[in-house]
Amino acid sequence: QHTGPEEADQPPSMSSHAGPPAPPSRNPCCLCWCCCCSCSWSEGRRPAWRASGESKLQPLPSCEACSTPSPEEVQSWAQSFDKLMHSPAGRSAFRAFLRTEYSEENMLFWLACEELKAEANQHVVDEKARLIYEDYVSILSPKEVSLDSRVREGINKKMQEPSAHTFDDAQLQIYTLMHRDSYPRFLSSPAYRALLLQGDSQSSHEA
Repeated sequence: QHTGPEEADQPPSMSSHAGPPAPPSRNPCCLCWCCCCSCSWSEGRRPAWRASGESKLQPLPSCEACSTPSPEEVQSWAQSFDKLMHSPAGRSAFRAFLRTEYSEENMLFWLACEELKAEANQHVVDEKARLIYEDYVSILSPKEVSLDSRVREGINKKMQEPSAHTFDDAQLQIYTLMHRDSYPRFLSSPAYRALLLQGDSQSSHEA
């Protein structure tokens, strides 16, 4: 799954804890970004942050599950991947399909990046960036997404000073992967055909 050497998948600071000191606003020991960090931040704060972070990173799918797409909307998803991803109900249906292919982490990562880009508070950006890295980029995570070595190295550098756009290149790569790989299979899947038939049935009853 990895295209570069294992060392390239590790944040630069993992090679040594004797690097330059962190800014005063951050815990000095936490230049280690992966989930094996045993420092006080990881031990004391990570469980509480994860409890709140999971609810913050995934509110969109929960709301999407409640929406019922119109027949026209379901048909529009086949016109382009962009139309599917811009539809809340479309993202929900596509995420359910990805779950059947054991690749739901791609959608979860994309959604987490979207939420990160909308965040203006730098402290929250730092915390969410750490969580995204641990959940989807770290080689130790069971939800790791597939990224090439160039993108991983770029993330590792940017994690020294995280921003709302730290994962932009990675998000685009995963978006492209879903578009080229999973999207065509979704359109030919029984789940999507069932949605189309449901829409046709709804239209005939209304007529």
